[in-house]
Amino acid sequence: TILSEIVTLDSQEPKNGKKSKLAQVLDFACGSGSLLLNVRKQLGAHGIGKIYGQEKNITTYNLARMNMLLHGVKDTEFEIHHGDSLLNDWGILNEMNPSKKLTFDAIVANPPFSYRWEPTDTLGEDFRFKSYGLAPKSAADFAFLLHGFHFLSDNGVMAIILPHGVLFRGGAEERIRTKLLKDGHIDTVIGLPANLFFSTGIPVCILVLKRCKKPDDVLFINAAEHFEKGKRQNRLLPEHIDKIVATYQFRKEEDRYARRVSMGEIEKNDYNLNISRYVSTAKTEESVDLNAVHAELQAIEKRILQASSTHNQYLKELGLSLIG
Repeated sequence: TILSEIVTLDSQEPKNGKKSKLAQVLDFACGSGSLLLNVRKQLGAHGIGKIYGQEKNITTYNLARMNMLLHGVKDTEFEIHHGDSLLNDWGILNEMNPSKKLTFDAIVANPPFSYRWEPTDTLGEDFRFKSYGLAPKSAADFAFLLHGFHFLSDNGVMAIILPHGVLFRGGAEERIRTKLLKDGHIDTVIGLPANLFFSTGIPVCILVLKRCKKPDDVLFINAAEHFEKGKRQNRLLPEHIDKIVATYQFRKEEDRYARRVSMGEIEKNDYNLNISRYVSTAKTEESVDLNAVHAELQAIEKRILQASSTHNQYLKELGLSLIG
């Protein structure tokens, strides 16, 4: 829901509210199609020109197609492709002519976390990755991100769920992250609570990307502590979701929750986007007045001596041993 609400807001001025229509929407790791259907739900049955999805697993691919039809999406209103997004084996996304390139007003995705892949020399020359470099073999997170981002329209919004590692890992991922930041494409970083998904208990983040964004800062939202705890899985309640979306929409700052961070500060941190560097949820400890504490201890000690003296006086009258 968070992703679908974010991508349907006006890309340049989110505070103006939802767009009236999206020409084309893409989820390149669509699973059963739930994210795409959530976007459609935000804008209504006629709010999207066409829905595009891609899924590698044949069973889930068939489920996505069935899901579209069951939710009243006509077969002329969606196109789901069975294939591998990382290899970009979908013909309509392989157009080399920029004027004929298919782009999307909204892109949502929840790809497999830290997926192992085979970054070949051929992929290194691929138009999606050539300007940024390849994601490491051990984690295709940025490969998924760059795949989607390549097809984002100039006025589009992309929201993708990724593991926190993409925010701070070094090497090839640091180079990709740095270029995305320097080029002004990372708009918002949202930290979510741990244990939200059945598949993993690790905390995840949402990256919001734009080709053209107005603010020259990055909005950090640390929502890690805003959830309802469950026995096996934590949940985001409507009020938690509304708070995240409203903070993004109006770019609001709030102590221990959200902050707009300048590119200068991010540069000083070597383009590390670790959320806790910028928005810590730790409560500030009260300062201790050592002089006041010392005076109080002296007063207590004085009262102890007075009480001991009085007590010894009673003991003396009773003919008992005095205390030291």
